[in-house]
Amino acid sequence: MRVDELPLTLGPYPRGAANAITDVPGVRVGHATIAEGDLRTGVTAVVPDTLGPRRRALPAGLFVGNGYGKLIGATQVVELGAIETPVLLTSTLSAFRVADALVGHVLSWSGYEDVTTLNPIVGETNDGFLSNIRARSVTADHVVHALASAHSGAVEEGCVGAGTGTTALGYKGGIGTSSRLVDVGAHAVTVGVLVQSNFGGVLTVDGVPMPAEELLGHAGVESPGNSCMIVVATDAPADARQLDRVSRRAVFAMGRVGASFSHGSGDYALAFTVAEERPAEDAQLDPLFGATMDAVEEALLNSVLAATTTRGFGGQVAHAVPVDGVRSRLGPR
Repeated sequence: MRVDELPLTLGPYPRGAANAITDVPGVRVGHATIAEGDLRTGVTAVVPDTLGPRRRALPAGLFVGNGYGKLIGATQVVELGAIETPVLLTSTLSAFRVADALVGHVLSWSGYEDVTTLNPIVGETNDGFLSNIRARSVTADHVVHALASAHSGAVEEGCVGAGTGTTALGYKGGIGTSSRLVDVGAHAVTVGVLVQSNFGGVLTVDGVPMPAEELLGHAGVESPGNSCMIVVATDAPADARQLDRVSRRAVFAMGRVGASFSHGSGDYALAFTVAEERPAEDAQLDPLFGATMDAVEEALLNSVLAATTTRGFGGQVAHAVPVDGVRSRLGPR
């Protein structure tokens, strides 16, 4: 189930064709999923095809809502306002192996034979409630698979890739995505979002609370890491400073779905553009800001609505959102 199947409209801007981050031209997504024994984890890759020998960096911005996390490569993004690699998401204790594998992958690209410095971008959330996180089971092969399988069009959501073992808002969390079409000045642009949800709070859909203890009839789960990774891609003409502003709005949108923003939460948003045109005027960015917040809200809701009940490490269970209960509480729309 997705938000648009409830059906529910969030915000004034139309969705893209796939309603996914892949609606942004040249952006692909791939997953590697590990679901065996006591493991529920994986890797998700966001791959902008414009990166390569001709264009080794893309303008990027970053906002840290709460820094209890491991976003590898963050300081160089802040310093230089650019990303040099695809963006990978994974499990907390596997982030470092994933970063090393990502460096090896990019260094193998044709035209990169002279590269002696590279800043990998790898984010994470803690999937230790459902997965044996200390096993650090993600390997370079999983990274290669996620990158090689990256495709355009519809994106798998819920219990897949880096979202295989996550929980959010009392329910099973996971990967979610959405997109919006807007005008920024004279440019018709796309804003696409992909999230890895793993945070606490009370699920809220279009302003209506959906407490797990009421919809499930028992207490929901509390994420051990209480974190969220948000990746925003666009083809809007923007510079790094403006993308910093976009990424702030992305984290703000977590409040719409009921995030608790707790002490142990690592809430990060990274925004990048594939555009090469001169940046728009700041006064023209309001539609971009609004579309980002709407797309993040929908992607976060999709991440839990698409997830299925999962039993994992130690027999622990994270339950799916009862969609009929959500529909009942929303009432006629």
